[in-house]
Amino acid sequence: MKLIKAIVRPEAADDIADYLAEEGFNSMTKISAFGRGKQKGITVGTIHYDELPKTLIMMVVEDNDVDKVIGLVKEKAYTGNFGDGKIFVTQVEKAFTIRTDSAGL
Repeated sequence: MKLIKAIVRPEAADDIADYLAEEGFNSMTKISAFGRGKQKGITVGTIHYDELPKTLIMMVVEDNDVDKVIGLVKEKAYTGNFGDGKIFVTQVEKAFTIRTDSAGL
């Protein structure tokens, strides 16, 4: 199992979530966040915005679904501009459903 964390533009988050659900990936967590990337914020006129609104989408998927999920997120998140986002993938050793105490997804 892998944990996919996608940090994306807030205006793209709902489209990404809907697209993932259409493709059969229904379980996810969306969190509103603030951050900055390599560009260290943006300057508009004389005002510098150090931290910009972002949405963090987290989901755990089977190993064989990782590339598909990454492709779907990239397809909907891409604008070609700074701040499109970042995707992180990490190993998940164990997962448990609290209500049933069952292991796995």
